[in-house]
Parts: sequence; C-alpha cells; structure tokens
Amino acid sequence: ADCQEALGDPTVALAKLRDLCFSGIPFEGGLRCLCWKILLNYLPLEKALWSSLLKKQRDLYSQFLKEMIIQPGIAKANLGVSREDVTLEDHPLNPNPDSRWNTYFKDNEVLLQIDKDVRRLYPDMAFFQRPTDYPCLLILDPQNEFETLRKRVEQTTLKSQTVARNRSGVTNVSSPLKTTSNSLSEYEVLPNGCEAHWEVVERILFIYAKLNPGIAYVQGMNEIVGPLYYTFATDPNSEWKEHAEADTFFCFTNLMAEIRDNFIKSLDDSQCGITYKMEKVYSTLKEKDVELYLKLQEQNVKPQFFAFRWLTLLLSQEFLLPDVIRIWDSLFADDKRFDFLLLVCCAMLILIRDQLLEGDFTLNMRLLQDYPISDVHLILKKAKELQDSK
Repeated sequence: ADCQEALGDPTVALAKLRDLCFSGIPFEGGLRCLCWKILLNYLPLEKALWSSLLKKQRDLYSQFLKEMIIQPGIAKANLGVSREDVTLEDHPLNPNPDSRWNTYFKDNEVLLQIDKDVRRLYPDMAFFQRPTDYPCLLILDPQNEFETLRKRVEQTTLKSQTVARNRSGVTNVSSPLKTTSNSLSEYEVLPNGCEAHWEVVERILFIYAKLNPGIAYVQGMNEIVGPLYYTFATDPNSEWKEHAEADTFFCFTNLMAEIRDNFIKSLDDSQCGITYKMEKVYSTLKEKDVELYLKLQEQNVKPQFFAFRWLTLLLSQEFLLPDVIRIWDSLFADDKRFDFLLLVCCAMLILIRDQLLEGDFTLNMRLLQDYPISDVHLILKKAKELQDSK
C-alpha cells in the first residue's frame, strides 16, 4: 500500500520511493517491475510521460532488431543466391576491415561467446529453457528466409565441429572420439515458431554488443541481464510483460552505464575501476572490524579472489535468483548507487568472521568462493547497521 501511494501522485516522489524500495519491493501487482524501471532511470518521474516514452523506446528497439539482425540476415541470404554479384568489396575473404563480411565474422565470434553463456543461465531453474509467450514475431515469421541469430549459431557451430572432426587425427591425438561429445545435443533449440527465454536474453546482449563496440560483450554480462529479464518477463501485468525484451534492453543499458567500468580492463586501476572498489571493501572492513581485516591481510587473502565477482556481478552468482532480486531492490534504491554494495560485501565478511578467524588460507578461500550464508535478509540487515554506524 505504501508503494502504491508513493506511485500514486502525478509526479513520483523519488526519495520516498527509494526509502520504501530499499526495504524490499513487493512483487504483487507488478510493483517491482515498475519500481525498477523508475530506479534505473528508464521511466521518468512524470507519469503523464510514461506511455509516449515507452512507445518511443519500444519502437526504437524494433528498429535495432531490423538493422542488426534482420537486414544483415537478409543480405547474407541474398549473397548466397547468385555468385556473379559478389564483388571483391564484399567477398568473404576480403581482408579490408570495413568489409561487411569482416564485421559479420567479428559479430559471429561475439555471438558464439554470448550463446555459450546464456544457455547456462541459472541451470537450476527451468525458466530460461521454457518458451516465452511473446516470441519476437519480426524474427520468427515462418515466411522468413533470412538468417536469424539461431541459424547463425547453428551454422557456425556445425562448421567448427566439421573442422574439429577433420583435424581430430592431428590435434586430438589422445582421443579423437572426444570431438563428437559437444555434438548438437548441446545446441537443442525449441521447434520453429517458439523461442526460449535464453534466446531473448541472447538477442538483448547481441544488440547491446553491437551498439557499444567499445565494450562489446564481456563474460558476466549475461548474469546481469538474467535477473532483470526474469523480473520483467514474469510481470503479472501482461501489457508490460509483452514488452519485457525491449524494456530489459534499456534498463540493462542504463545499469551498464553505471557499472560498465567494472568490465573494462584498461580502467581496472583507475578511480572508477574495479581494483579501486575491491580495495574499498577492505578499507571499509578495516574501519568496521580491524581484527578480521588484519587476519585476511596476514593470510594474503586478496579481495581479487572473491570481491571481484561479488562486485562486478552485483552478487548475482552468490545467491539464488529470488534472493539476488531482493538484494537488487536495495542496490537500485541506493541513491549513492553502488556504495551500499560495498557495505553488503563487508557485512558478508563480518557475518562469517568467527569461521574466517579460525580458518587457514585454503579453508577461508573456500568459504569466500562459496559463501555459506543463504539468508540475504540477515546480510542486508547487517549492511544497514554498518551504514548507520558511519
């Protein structure tokens, strides 16, 4: 009721909404989906602007699909039809870096990496393997002859398997049979006309990579998109749910704008890079619990060994999906953005301090890489205490 009230005025009271969301957002009535869209700066605070903005953004996303998946797919299909019209400029072996083929092959490398990662999203949940109720009609039109991402992956993996098989006598001397183990069974897809949720996530990441060539795709981004897409694709409000793909894309883009520095290697040691943030976890720990800090220092347990993953992936790998979503309520509501994340990491260390103080290096590494406490409410409560004790 409090959330409904905060969202009730013509202009959303952001400070009040942040406060409420920080303590966890109810799922009922699609409240979480709506609050996340506001907290991630996708929806403006003026409610009157919502419908026109959503229409504009969703149309823009359709445009991206046409330009980056459909048109290249059509061009590829047409190029295969007749050989005479293939000029040197657009020959697949043309070394010119501006050649359309060159871009196409580069994109394929990125696509295969994304494909490998999204198929493994939350393997303990059936959700991502299930068909979506809203497959992308632009792409799944049974009339279409063009090359979709799905066909691209199938063709590329088939080709690379053929190469592996032909070379098995040379490279895989020890076990030539091994090459068949990653046969197409790994690449089972739903029948034509259906689309699994992971395929939607694949498309979101592919388009993001195309639009952001400076960062493109880095492993781990799939773990950031997963919870966002899951939240929007399970929205009880079907009007919103139908547009989960486009809305996830823009919320992900906004979120990445805030955390992308964590993914850029060249910035690691700068003020905004990940190394600085990892050191900050330790300097905060030093303030809050000097004994534990000194113990970890003495054992040479560096923050890189565990905090890198905690911070870069916003803890999405450490907990079950519903718990990750609950943690993200607090992270997105934090007006200093991800300062609260540092406190959550500190709280996680302090809550297992007794085990860490007793353990040796190997034991402690195991604890930190496979965090033992699953009650995220306990962790968030502790982090809030740390925040209030500043």
